[in-house]
Amino acid sequence: MGMVKFALTHYLHIVSLNILLVDDHALVTDGIRALLQGENRFTIKGEANNGQMALEMLNILKIDLVLMDIDMPIMNGIDAIKQIKKDFPMVKVVVLTMHDEKAMITKLLNLGADGYLLKNSSKQELIHCILGVANDERYISSEATAILLRVDESKSNAGPLSQLTEREIEIVKLIAEGHSNKEIGDKLFISHRTVDTHRTNLMGKLGVHNVAGIVKFAIVNGLLEG
Repeated sequence: MGMVKFALTHYLHIVSLNILLVDDHALVTDGIRALLQGENRFTIKGEANNGQMALEMLNILKIDLVLMDIDMPIMNGIDAIKQIKKDFPMVKVVVLTMHDEKAMITKLLNLGADGYLLKNSSKQELIHCILGVANDERYISSEATAILLRVDESKSNAGPLSQLTEREIEIVKLIAEGHSNKEIGDKLFISHRTVDTHRTNLMGKLGVHNVAGIVKFAIVNGLLEG
């Protein structure tokens, strides 16, 4: 606890930050607003429930930092970050998500995300992250850092199939069988937006650029029956 307090004193010169919350779940934005309510240095200037709305609000509001979810309708967080970094390079972006896959964390950081937090992070870590990023530091949560540093010895020299999780293999099979995102989501009891994020993540892992590449991978690795 003492270390956190000591670290936060490093940012006492930061007196005012205008923040935009971007998440399609009102419970999440309400929760973040409540967590930050007592922090005088932070002002929640607005809320958006998708990436397109966030871009529109950045055009009319003075925003210093965006807290960005990934799985959203209309425009997801991945595409939104690309556009924000192009159109608003001075605006800081902190990813706040449930996605804890190494490939996803790496992808978002490579796109220019200034911070990466998992939604199970503590209030203190959230505040520390916001202040660090506002101070031009890149902040990756302790849990996300551990994921990035983790090495699976059994998979280090194995082929791409062994790099996939069981859920990702399920999704590869269903994509190869011709199912839509909605159909896959219904079968696996997840949202179609989560399926879309998995699909994007899979293409990155497998080094392919379209559904045809995923289908070819499934055939080569014997994931299709018959």
